Amino acid sequence: MGNENTFPRQYARTQRYTLGAPRNFTASPDGERAYFLRTANPRVRANGLWSLDTATGAEELVVDPTALLTEPEELSPEERARRERSREQAAGIVGYATDADVRQAVFALSGRLFVVELATAAVRELPVPAPAVDPRLDPTGRRVGYAAAGALRVVDLETGADRAVAEPDADDVTWGVAEFIAAEEMNRFRGYWFSPDGEHVLAARVDNSPVTRWHIADPANPATPAAEIAYPAAGTPNAVVGAALFDLTTGARTDVPWDADAFPYLATAHWSAQGAPLLSAQSRDQRAVRVLTVDPATGATTVLKENTDPTWLELPPGVPCWSADGELVEILPHTGANRLVVGGRAWSPDGLQVRAVLDVSAEDVLVTAFEDADPTQIHVYALTASSATRLTDEAGVHAATRAGGTLVLSSSTLDRFGARATVTRDGRAHEVASHAETPVLTPEPKLLTVGERGLRAALLYPLGHVPGTKLPVLLDPYGGPHAQRVLTARNAYLTSQWLADQGFAVLVVDGRGTPGRGPEWEREIAFDLAGVTLQDQVDGLRGAAAVEPDLDLTRVAIRGWSYGGYLAALAVLRRPDVFHAAIAGAPVTDWRLYDTHYTERYLGDPAERPEVYDANSLIDDAGKLERPLMIVHGLADDNVVAAHTLRLSSALLAEGRPHTVLPLSGVTHMTPQEQVAENLLLLQVDFLKKSLA
Repeated sequence: MGNENTFPRQYARTQRYTLGAPRNFTASPDGERAYFLRTANPRVRANGLWSLDTATGAEELVVDPTALLTEPEELSPEERARRERSREQAAGIVGYATDADVRQAVFALSGRLFVVELATAAVRELPVPAPAVDPRLDPTGRRVGYAAAGALRVVDLETGADRAVAEPDADDVTWGVAEFIAAEEMNRFRGYWFSPDGEHVLAARVDNSPVTRWHIADPANPATPAAEIAYPAAGTPNAVVGAALFDLTTGARTDVPWDADAFPYLATAHWSAQGAPLLSAQSRDQRAVRVLTVDPATGATTVLKENTDPTWLELPPGVPCWSADGELVEILPHTGANRLVVGGRAWSPDGLQVRAVLDVSAEDVLVTAFEDADPTQIHVYALTASSATRLTDEAGVHAATRAGGTLVLSSSTLDRFGARATVTRDGRAHEVASHAETPVLTPEPKLLTVGERGLRAALLYPLGHVPGTKLPVLLDPYGGPHAQRVLTARNAYLTSQWLADQGFAVLVVDGRGTPGRGPEWEREIAFDLAGVTLQDQVDGLRGAAAVEPDLDLTRVAIRGWSYGGYLAALAVLRRPDVFHAAIAGAPVTDWRLYDTHYTERYLGDPAERPEVYDANSLIDDAGKLERPLMIVHGLADDNVVAAHTLRLSSALLAEGRPHTVLPLSGVTHMTPQEQVAENLLLLQVDFLKKSLA
């Protein structure tokens, strides 16, 4: 293929243009510094730790990971699993944690544990008996916690003493790490929390013994034993999760009980100086969430509040937590909106869909939110009981962090590539340099509102398209819950624009179930993922064609990955009258093979609702295939396992239905390998052109 700088090659090499972009910001409480991660250039995977002087804007490399590692980075199985759950593809310092004063930071490299004095950039390594996972400083900066070999360990930074606070009492027990379901579906990636004074730690205990064991083989290397994983498929047992408090001076353990039979999911934990430790526990059917306070002296829990919903309750980021006045801060479905609720009172106004809590201060609560008028934009707001102040002006997608009067905004728009990070203090604003590579193409999406439901869509023509020229249509959705594709952000459409430039009109549609449109919109997919999400793709296509006459509805294809892959296969199986070819990447084909928390939220218990699982799975539809279908799957995928594709392929073969299967050896749910990611795009285009010819 030569050395040409094509989009597929550039996109793969730069890991979707994330290499070189600043990320993971922390502002110091004195407001003088902002710390962040960034690679040295867009062709280096190893992140370093950087600082920015808020007075001058001067940037400085605090920790260079290449100076600490003399050999190639090696990851433990625990760290690999952690990165797979968080979709982390970079290397070097991929995460760090500071003390409350942001004087020190701690991080792991190749399982080795390091602590850095941020003012002097002095780094020292702390010896560990096993590869360290998720190291964190206690708020006072006297101790470092980390997980290793199933144990939760703590290092005293003054004496260097390293000891196990909690050790596994059985082979399948771990302390201080998030179990599969928490990390994959509940957005909880940690398993221990220090007290504000650093004297105690609250730790999660996970017992994986009840979880069904699955085996993921590497067919390309038959001498390699299959990897055994604990996978909680829908309707099967979950890990048993508990918690305990540990006194870091005496070593005393105090168990933290709650009604885990009725509320088995430990969703979140929060421990701040504003109140007692908080736990959020969710019922298996996800229709109830209890917020519990923990007595630090006895471990006893008290139900502070129980929220219920007849369909399900989401678990928004950043809540529950305490306000500065000691009131409970939540995000709840409330009078048609996802509202910020403080002390039982709704703080967010009508027309605002609150997405996440970013920070709580004595003056206000910092949140991200959608406006009903334009759900393609995410803005940052400072909310009080009587006011809502929008802190972001540009049309786009924004996020923020703050401390000590310093606000760090990360903003993506349609007018520029990537996210622009701006650090503001005392009226002075400094833009953080991005080393990310500039894409070789510039997306030009047309944002549309189509159909009777007002579906949000983005349409991309080939650059230089001459109006009046009919084009085959390629739908490029995710289309399911938790993910939104139609956003006012240029980088969201890079791949879609490249696909358009290959001769397609590419259409991206967000249907019911996607975020940003309120609780009723999100819950319309209950017990009918297939019917609702597919119908909205059909309606979006027809609605776009009604206002864009260059769409040729006699040549329509669809592609997608994960839920988008499920939707693509579903489209050609059930609506061949609309869709003429499909590429299904890592598709769920039988929901009984997908995990408990996600699947049971939308489809219920398979033992109680077998007909719902049958109606939403694809296996029984195999005999309906009459259009070209390519199925792509990573054989090392431990999220949507390759059995999904193999079962559908077997059913298609049994029905005599020709199809294409592209197995990716050694590839997980992500496709980080440069050559794989690049050539996968090229092969898809070749398949689509032949199929629609």
